Amino acid sequence: MIDDPIKPRFEGTTLVIETSGETEFYDSQFLVAALLVYVAKGDGAISSSETEEMLKEVGRHFQLESSQSLELLNRAIADLADNPDLEGLLRQLSTVLTREDKREIALMMLKVAAADGRKDAEEMEKLHIAAEIIDIPPDVMHQAFDDYFSETMA
Repeated sequence: MIDDPIKPRFEGTTLVIETSGETEFYDSQFLVAALLVYVAKGDGAISSSETEEMLKEVGRHFQLESSQSLELLNRAIADLADNPDLEGLLRQLSTVLTREDKREIALMMLKVAAADGRKDAEEMEKLHIAAEIIDIPPDVMHQAFDDYFSETMA
């Protein structure tokens, strides 16, 4: 949890937040994991199929072992619960994302939202909010939907 940040700064693509008690590091891996968790929790709970999809997507995207993916997702879940300004943190981290990064993240969020086979309005709303948080342009979101339907219809 972040308490009384002293001076957030970027070191390369890592956001460093110093507090009175510790220094925390957040990178694009954390950003993606937090966004996926945020979307998955949109309907109030994370299903086992959503968990599987998040593990698969994070592992594939960042080329991580499943244990590393699980650790990253657990950290994101804990920070979502403990950090009242996680949205601000995610906005700051999103400044290092390219248009293509945003398209890939949008596609991952779509896959997680659809993983449990339900089309909950709450999850779609969280998906929309997550896209706004990291400033995914509408045309990029549209491309991600096209990519998703191309993959799932094949």
